[in-house]
Amino acid sequence: MSETAGVREVKSAARTVELLELLAARADRPARLQELAAELGVPRSSMYALLQTLIARGWVRTDATGSLYGIGIRTLLTGTSYLDSDPRVRLVRPFLDEASEALGETIHLGRLDGANVVYLATRESHEYLRTISRVGRRLPAHAGALGKALLAERPDGELPEGPYEPLTANTRTTRAGLAADLAGVRARGWSTDREEGVLGITGFGFALRYDTPAQDAISCSVPVARLTPEHEARIIEVMQQTRTRIESATPGGTVDWR
Repeated sequence: MSETAGVREVKSAARTVELLELLAARADRPARLQELAAELGVPRSSMYALLQTLIARGWVRTDATGSLYGIGIRTLLTGTSYLDSDPRVRLVRPFLDEASEALGETIHLGRLDGANVVYLATRESHEYLRTISRVGRRLPAHAGALGKALLAERPDGELPEGPYEPLTANTRTTRAGLAADLAGVRARGWSTDREEGVLGITGFGFALRYDTPAQDAISCSVPVARLTPEHEARIIEVMQQTRTRIESATPGGTVDWR
């Protein structure tokens, strides 16, 4: 049994969290009892009892036959509460609105979560829809502007060994390739994602340095077909100004938790 800060992990609680994370990662692919039991290495009877407990409380849902399982509505309520209560998200949202209005493009706020970035807020362009960037979605940090902006705030020694998952033919899949890209990010002060996460989309990412190292970043996504040199320069100008204003709104790197 593992320990955290000298406190022994509660096995039943850990198993519950592992189950919910597994179901969440499957998204629209429901799982069968045997799959879940095998994946988590627990007896079918124990897994069945855990599933029934979570179904009764709304954390897991099942189909009419009772043989398929997916994430439940309670997880959505908890996630919404997280966003509503997070002081950083509350602070940044108005600035996203302003940047979106100024540029007419999609603006994001994301947070680093291990090797991934989670979208915490999105202001969609009226010119196109990009459902892959919905709030709560998690994408590999190595393949997008948000993630690369945040990885560049850390030493290259913290990068995973690789190879990394390719999302498109343009994704950097080696540690050396990613490290070279991050060196450019540090020199410029912002990251670029040129169809590395989604074909047809270019992104520009800017780390928010109100934490050290930065945990959050903002980005602007634009269809390649609409990206002229002049528009790119305008995006970088507005997003740099937006970053400065957000960081200035958090004096001393602190935010009230109220």
